[in-house]
Amino acid sequence: MVDDEAAIRDVVSRVAATRGYRVETAEDGARGIEALRRGEVDVVFTDLRMPGADGIAVLEESRKLRPEADVVVMTAFGTIESAVEAMKLGAKDFILKPFSLDLLDVLFRRLDADRRLRDENARLSRLAESGEAAAEIVGNSAAIAKVLDLIRSVAPSDSTVLVTGESGTGKELVARAVHRISPRGSSRFVPINCAALNPSLLESEIFGHEQGAFTGAVKRKIGLIEAGQGGTLFLDEVGETEPAFQAKLLRVLQEREFFRVGGTDPIPADVRVVAATNRDLKAEIGKGRFREDLFYRLNVFPIPVPPLRERLEDVAPLTEHLLTGLARKLGRPRLRASPEAMEVLRRYAWPGNVRELQNAIERAALLCGGETIGPEHLPAELAARPPSHAQSDLHRLVDLPLREARERLDRSYVRELLRALHGNVSEAARRAGLGRSAFHEMLGRLEIDPTEFRQKGGHPAGGS
Repeated sequence: MVDDEAAIRDVVSRVAATRGYRVETAEDGARGIEALRRGEVDVVFTDLRMPGADGIAVLEESRKLRPEADVVVMTAFGTIESAVEAMKLGAKDFILKPFSLDLLDVLFRRLDADRRLRDENARLSRLAESGEAAAEIVGNSAAIAKVLDLIRSVAPSDSTVLVTGESGTGKELVARAVHRISPRGSSRFVPINCAALNPSLLESEIFGHEQGAFTGAVKRKIGLIEAGQGGTLFLDEVGETEPAFQAKLLRVLQEREFFRVGGTDPIPADVRVVAATNRDLKAEIGKGRFREDLFYRLNVFPIPVPPLRERLEDVAPLTEHLLTGLARKLGRPRLRASPEAMEVLRRYAWPGNVRELQNAIERAALLCGGETIGPEHLPAELAARPPSHAQSDLHRLVDLPLREARERLDRSYVRELLRALHGNVSEAARRAGLGRSAFHEMLGRLEIDPTEFRQKGGHPAGGS
């Protein structure tokens, strides 16, 4: 705070202090410049006309020494042209003397809001560039690259996200990545497995309850929504919930408020909801087991996570990542998989997805005793007869509607065909007995990119 009038220095300093600032004052421009050189400064208030170095000198030095600082110039009505010139030189704002406390307060609020926005944008940029946002989502495939692109696209917003995929694919890792690079990233991430609790306990855990709401409710309980205010609520396996709970969750998403169990006063719900499911919710709607209106509220931004059999080229980097963590955990200098073991791992279809791979690698690390995992350390079912990719899907199809089962078989067939032909679309269309345009239409419907399968050495760049 640089001004030759003590009264002005005092009033600005007091308002700044109420906003949480630590304030340093200077009675002229020269001392103000000295203060800039001594330490970090977020905001500079300076008078324009002062003895010795004036406000323009303070502004110019501030731009050199502390370019990230916001500079506000103060001036009397007669020197407003100088204030405009200061704005051209990089001042954030100017105010005319005399000014009211209300005007000063509004100005500080605006400065605070702008600084929070800049800091948040810088944090998001650093995370996106460094890859920290999805540090645990490992893979080089086009399929995983698409997942990461979706995470980066939705994270800065407050939109509701629905993560879909088979069990063991890493849906919670996706939810955590969305949270970590969102504006809510510094607040809590609150996960709950909806399938692990009975309906009444699930409601109490998420919404909380009032004293006496039911037998055993001896005191008020704060639910996870209240505990996670300002953060992200992750509802895993949301497709397992009952209609009564679904109706209450719908209110949270529509009205941004909820009631504790047994309560009558609405409570604001300042949480972002990320849900996950391994069920086909559209099929569940058809069976009357899931609310259609809730589905559309949850499915604002869907992120499908592909099964591991559709991105087998990720098995190697995933294995290396898991072995690095296990080496630290087991106190070994290093752990690696032999080329023969890696070939077995790459040929298996992984019906249990990344979770099954994780279990197999941990077991092998414990059995090998040294630093190299061989085929003999892997579970017998991996090395004995690796199931084909289509076979690994078949046991799931009987629980699906005919239309979805046919689509899954079509997708497996087309991916196997492209994999065998290294992405040659013309030859794949000929073998499938389709014209090239019809085959391209099928690729679009099944969301298959043939370029994933084109790579030197005949291995697909993505998918299986």
